[in-house]
Amino acid sequence: MKFTELDLKQGILKALKKKGYEDLTPIQEQTFPHVLKGRDLISLAQTGSGKTAACAIPVVQSVDPSLNEIQALILVPTRELALQYVDEIAWIAKETTVSAFAVYGGFSIDIQKSKLNHGVQILVATPGRLIDLLYNSPLRLAEVRYFVLDEADEMLNQGFLTDIEFVFSCMVHEHHTMLFSATMPNEIKHLSKNYLEDPVMVELIADKKAPDSLSHYFQVVQPRHRFEKLVELIEQEKPNQAIMFCSSRNNCDKLYDHLKGKVKSVEQIHGGLDQNKRTSLFRRFKRRDIQYLVATDIASRGLDFSHTTHIFNYDLPQNPEAYTHRTGRTARMGREGKAITFVMDRDMRKLNVILRANRIKPQWIGDEPDLSKAPRGGGGRRPSGPRGGGKRKNFRRKPKSSR
Repeated sequence: MKFTELDLKQGILKALKKKGYEDLTPIQEQTFPHVLKGRDLISLAQTGSGKTAACAIPVVQSVDPSLNEIQALILVPTRELALQYVDEIAWIAKETTVSAFAVYGGFSIDIQKSKLNHGVQILVATPGRLIDLLYNSPLRLAEVRYFVLDEADEMLNQGFLTDIEFVFSCMVHEHHTMLFSATMPNEIKHLSKNYLEDPVMVELIADKKAPDSLSHYFQVVQPRHRFEKLVELIEQEKPNQAIMFCSSRNNCDKLYDHLKGKVKSVEQIHGGLDQNKRTSLFRRFKRRDIQYLVATDIASRGLDFSHTTHIFNYDLPQNPEAYTHRTGRTARMGREGKAITFVMDRDMRKLNVILRANRIKPQWIGDEPDLSKAPRGGGGRRPSGPRGGGKRKNFRRKPKSSR
C-alpha cells in the first residue's frame, strides 16, 4: 500500500514525498487503520521495521493544531530516543502547524517549562523528566487523547513500571493507548490488562526476530588477538559506516584509544559523556560525518542509523535481547547489513542462548566451534536495572531529575 492511498492531510503527504516515503512498511500497514479509528493497540515488531513512523504519522494526522494543548504524549526510555522521535515528528509535521517538543533529563527544566507554556500539541518525554514536570510545573495532561509507550520493554527493564503507572493515573479521562515493543514480558501483559481497553494485537515477530536482510557472522578469537582481528575485518569489509559495541565504558575507552591510530573518522559514545556531547555525536553519525562509532549499549536501542552497514560486537552481548537491539542498528527498512560478533571460549554458553532465542543460523569466520558441547542452561541474563547502575527503587515517591 502507498501513502497516497491513505486519507492523510496534504501537508503530511507533501512531507512524506520530500522524504522519499512511498510504500508503507508491514507494521505501518497493519497499525494505521486501528490508530486512525482510535483503537487501543499493542504492536510487537522487530527493530528497524518503521515503528516510529507507524505511530508518528497517524498522531500528526489526528491532533487538532488549533487547540494549544498537549494532545499526544509519547513516553520513551532514553534521551537519545526522545530526540530522534521528536525529529521524526518534526519532519512529518513540517508542512502543517502541529508543534512537537521533547523533554528529558540533563537539560534545563526551566527552558523546557518555557517552551511548554508557549503551546505544544505532541510531547515526547522520558519518564523521570515528565514526572518532574508533573510535580513541579503547571503541565496538564487533561487534553491528551493519544498515549504512546515506545520501546515499552526497555522502559520496564530499566525499572520504570511505577512511573508508567503513575502517568496512567494522571489520565483518568478517555484516551487511546498505543504500546510498541520488541518483546512481550509479563509486565507488558499487566499493563495491557489494567490500562488498555480491548486492545488490537499486531505481532510481526512471532516466527523470527532477525530480518532477512541481516547476515550474522561469528569468529572465535583469543582475547589478546581480538583487536588485531577487528582491524583485519575493517580492512577487508570496508564498511560504509560501522558501530563497534563494547560491554563497558572501560572497554569502550580502550578500544577507542587503539582505533584512533588505525582508522580515520572514529568517535566513542557511552553514558559517561554529557548529554550535549552525546547528542552531537549521534547527529554527526547520522549525517555520516563519522564513519566508525565505538559504543556501549546506550547506542543499541531504538536509534535509526540508516546508513550503518556493519555492526561489530567486540564484546558478546549479555543476552538475546541485547544482541537483537545492537544488530538492529543495521539492515533497517529492508537494507542489507552485516553483524560480526567476536566470541571467546568462555562465551560459548551465552552464545548458545543467543543463537537459539533469536533463531540464528550462524556463519563462521575461520574455524567453527562445536557448540553441541557448550552448556545449554540459562546464562546471558540481563543485569538488573538501568545501564550504569543498580535497579531503580520502585518505592520512591518523587523522582530525581538526573534522567
